[in-house]
Amino acid sequence: MSRTSPETRCHPGGDSTSAPSICVLGIGNLLWADEGFGVRCVEALQQRHEFAPQVSLVDGGTQGLYLIQHVQSADRLLIFDAIDYGLEPGTLKLVRDDDVPRFMGAKKMSLHQTGFQEVLSLAQLTGQYPAQVLLIGCQPQELDDYGGSLRPVVKAAMDEALALGVAEIARWGGQPVPRRQPLRGRETVTMDELALAAYETLRPAPEAACREGDERFFPKAA
Repeated sequence: MSRTSPETRCHPGGDSTSAPSICVLGIGNLLWADEGFGVRCVEALQQRHEFAPQVSLVDGGTQGLYLIQHVQSADRLLIFDAIDYGLEPGTLKLVRDDDVPRFMGAKKMSLHQTGFQEVLSLAQLTGQYPAQVLLIGCQPQELDDYGGSLRPVVKAAMDEALALGVAEIARWGGQPVPRRQPLRGRETVTMDELALAAYETLRPAPEAACREGDERFFPKAA
């Protein structure tokens, strides 16, 4: 089981509304192995649970600054992401509130983290920063595998990450319950073709798929 290392600093103040808006955001790139952890968490959360109307689940992918509207409009923000904390692969670490931008930029693994750190900073600058923010980050094992999926140790950490996320959403008033109605068609946060089972099952073997580029555009030998 992965270990959890919490940050305990709390955001001052709060929101007095009875139903604060809650945004659950998974960021990362599904196509680069453990980089897809955040998106996979949001995908699984949607498959397993239903929530109150004020809860929105967002596949943030690698959109960077295009996510600003989601951050600025949220009273509570829950982020799932793969973060290089320098810990053992599969280790979860919780970071809260004003410390989140610092951790997002501590050791960038990809451009999406640069962009999202800017999103958080811009939200703070404009005075539209959520009253409470929780980052549930997982230490990746492998990133350099284009078309690859989560490594077993990172996939195994998802259940604990989801349990922590559901507990936080419940504390925020998001009313999580086990899913009763099956998802239909394009209701899913990720496209059907990129859903975890299809993505892993349909990936061709290395000998059946070029991993280095499109051979149609390789220079032809004279």
